Amino acid sequence: MRRRTIHSSVFLPVAMAWLALVLSLLAESAAAAPFPYQIDNCGHTLTFTAPPQRVVTIGQGATELLLALGLKDRIVGTSLWFGPLPEKYADLTPRLPRLADNAPTLERVLSARPDLVMAQYVYDIGPRGAVASADHFLGLGVTPYVSPSDCEDKAVTAGSSAAGARRVPFDFSQVLEEVNEVARMFDVPEQGEALSSSLRQRIAAVSQRVQSTRPRQSVVFWFTSATLHGDAWVAGNNGVPAYLARQLNLDNLIDIGEEWPTVSWKRIAQLDPDILVITSMERLRYQGDDVLAKLEFLYTDPVASRLKAVRNNNIVIVDAQSLNPTLRVVDGLESIAFQTRAEPTP
Repeated sequence: MRRRTIHSSVFLPVAMAWLALVLSLLAESAAAAPFPYQIDNCGHTLTFTAPPQRVVTIGQGATELLLALGLKDRIVGTSLWFGPLPEKYADLTPRLPRLADNAPTLERVLSARPDLVMAQYVYDIGPRGAVASADHFLGLGVTPYVSPSDCEDKAVTAGSSAAGARRVPFDFSQVLEEVNEVARMFDVPEQGEALSSSLRQRIAAVSQRVQSTRPRQSVVFWFTSATLHGDAWVAGNNGVPAYLARQLNLDNLIDIGEEWPTVSWKRIAQLDPDILVITSMERLRYQGDDVLAKLEFLYTDPVASRLKAVRNNNIVIVDAQSLNPTLRVVDGLESIAFQTRAEPTP
């Protein structure tokens, strides 16, 4: 029987091509593998080897993001609420464990046995966290995640309030970054992309209508006040309200880099905005949290009542969460546009 000889000139190219194909498939498989997933978050490198199973949220924005991604079953504790959930999630409210209306204690957080804590603000789990520092959580084996929009290019400075000051103006791309990161860490990238796409479309729809219909007007955003007759916490020029103003072709008159500086009503009267945006919330930590109290003050205070926006009834009421760097920013954009008639009435 004659043996067939396979010449190296034929074998080697075939073998090399086969090996290249195998290596390519292995590389694609490794690239597509969702875990381990590593991110840099507010000064810490976080590594996820599997999707988190038990999550405590400190901040309503984090809670609503998980709900928007279809992850309600992973939530074992919520806290730091400003108001009710959006209507489409209203039926879920009784099923969400509430650890505290405001910031919870560390003991309350740990009682829920989380493997992930998601915070809306650095203030709560930052270096001097009101609940605990990120390092403290890591030492306890709990992963701490802070909304990137509250720590990237932002810091508490000697001259700022506890809300901090931004070095770079807020842009909604920071919220979309958070959507992508959270979707990846829970291995639901398709839901993340669908949510991001929907938000982009809504922003584009409002911006297109506004740019073609709105005359340029001035605005001041009043979030709250410790006491109604004291200085007001208003929006500076680098936060979410300033972003909304840019999108809506409005001039935010508070030209200060702090997120929420305190400004006197005498100074606001000197600026005399065309539009005054005020917030509504269920939280009643400060006198200025109550929207009805705000309105009574505006129409009866001898200084505030002389504002052009008050005399012309150009007072816009928005949900407080829509002025925070969360998914609700888009709701705020649509609400202000509608209330100032930059959009046609439905």
